[in-house]
Amino acid sequence: MTDGPMRVVVNDEEQYSIWWSDRELPPGWSATGFEGPRQECLDHIATVWTDLRPLSVRNRTP
Repeated sequence: MTDGPMRVVVNDEEQYSIWWSDRELPPGWSATGFEGPRQECLDHIATVWTDLRPLSVRNRTP
């Protein structure tokens, strides 16, 4: 993996990942608006993705 500009992406299950800023997003993923170096993106994800369960599982859990 390179140290090029990355962006934080999220899917419909509210699972986060990073993706290269200069590449088209894969189907099912949306940009969150946060971009930067790889480690900054990973640090951002660590602060915003506090419940790692997929949305569908969270919605089923009482």
